[in-house]
Amino acid sequence: MMPSVSANAAPQNTSSLDYVALGDSYAAAPGVPEQIDPVCARSSSNYPHLVGAQNKAHLTDVTCSGATTAALAVAQGAAPAQYDALSRKTDLVTVSIGGNDIGFSAVLGRCAALSADAPSASPCRDHFTQGGTDKVEQSIAATAPKVSQVIAEIHRRAPRARVFMVGYPSLFPDSGVGCTSPSVPIAAGDFAYLRDKTKSLNAMVAGRAKLGGATYVDTYRPTIGHDMCRPVGERWIENLAAQKPAAPAHPNAQGEQAMATAVYRALSQCGGAHRA
Repeated sequence: MMPSVSANAAPQNTSSLDYVALGDSYAAAPGVPEQIDPVCARSSSNYPHLVGAQNKAHLTDVTCSGATTAALAVAQGAAPAQYDALSRKTDLVTVSIGGNDIGFSAVLGRCAALSADAPSASPCRDHFTQGGTDKVEQSIAATAPKVSQVIAEIHRRAPRARVFMVGYPSLFPDSGVGCTSPSVPIAAGDFAYLRDKTKSLNAMVAGRAKLGGATYVDTYRPTIGHDMCRPVGERWIENLAAQKPAAPAHPNAQGEQAMATAVYRALSQCGGAHRA
């Protein structure tokens, strides 16, 4: 059953809440109906819109598919720099960022390509740890100071705002037991590796949020059991042959709803969106 964004959350008087949503495709929700911005592949049912509606907020959603930490400061095609949406009037900021900095889509594509010759082995893990150094972990470590810079820039531009760094959901089975198939072309031994890299990325974002005076929103635990290996109806993250409207390896509408619920709960636990 899809969770409600208002589950276990107390109503808030946030009619004047000025909310700015920043981030990448996990926030923008490419492919999820209705698509309202073709440049950024942004949906009107992404988690920022759901959170904004629940809080009766004035939402400025500038999330954009493909965004990196650096891209927040510059235009993406016809889309202006995301930071430009921030001001001293901003009360709440949510951010999903970091996955594109580590090249996670390219990692997943490489894993899919390597699985064809060794579907029962762990060719992706072997490739990225060749020589004794985990290249994905290196990328995560290199991205950490960039995430800190994002948080600092948000605080600089929006000093009154509460900042929520939204983590990435459970794309792969938390058990590490996979589902190698044409729609999930990942070798059996690589599911646990990719699960661990998702957790490592989230841990880095969580750590940087704490250091930078932001709140981390865990969307991983609430989405366990709804990864890309689950059947249609139970799957909140689409596989590489998406059967519900969404980009491959991205949240569908149910996944965005689950992420919205996590954000709203975190907001409620922090006592509302406004700084004291």
